[in-house]
Amino acid sequence: MKRLLAAGLAAALTLGGCAVLPASPAPMPTDWVPEPSAEPELNNVALSPDGFSAAQRMTVRVRNIGCGSVSTGTGFALDAFHLVTNRHVVSNSQSVEVSTHDGRSIDVETASVTTVADIAIVTTETSMGGAFAVRADEDPAAGDAITVVGYPNGGRLTTTTGVVLGPAEDPIGGSVGTVLATSAVVQPGSSGSPVLNEEGEVVGVVYAKNDSHQSFIVPVSTLNSLLAQPSLLVPEPAGCQG
Repeated sequence: MKRLLAAGLAAALTLGGCAVLPASPAPMPTDWVPEPSAEPELNNVALSPDGFSAAQRMTVRVRNIGCGSVSTGTGFALDAFHLVTNRHVVSNSQSVEVSTHDGRSIDVETASVTTVADIAIVTTETSMGGAFAVRADEDPAAGDAITVVGYPNGGRLTTTTGVVLGPAEDPIGGSVGTVLATSAVVQPGSSGSPVLNEEGEVVGVVYAKNDSHQSFIVPVSTLNSLLAQPSLLVPEPAGCQG
């Protein structure tokens, strides 16, 4: 069995029920490698005067300070005051810091998390400005080309490409419903990165990888279901949790 690694902080996730989330899939096939449907294009929208695309401008670095350590992840703006990242990126934090592609620091007000997927919604005190995510209506299919935008290892903003390999069992056992495996190579710090289709729409959120260089994403159908049901999101306690 492949050794599986979280793409950012380690997390122990709690299973929870949700009737509208997709059913858990069968194991991912191992005897087929899809070809990309087309080359993914990051610059499918006009660049701003500073040379960044909308996808890059909506992507932020998330810094978790607490419990005797500092860790980093990635997130992306839903609107001026809300961003998506992973639950494990903001867990056990004394404070959370958010910074934009152009180096601005954004104060965080609260973080809400879900027990049915490795997803967190962070609310900021000040506007992130810039561009905001456009979420796709449907999950990507096997063979679809994707682009991941993020801050691997807490460093520079980067992009990486790959293809969707297909539905997979959740590698860390913490998500209800479908998760997708991809060939996009990610690193610690990439957790919470937006996964984009060829139209620049968000089709998933990076949350884990394995030692065979596969990455795993929470699909946009799960994210859309969570955002449509605020009762599934609960405040993330501040401070270190036992």
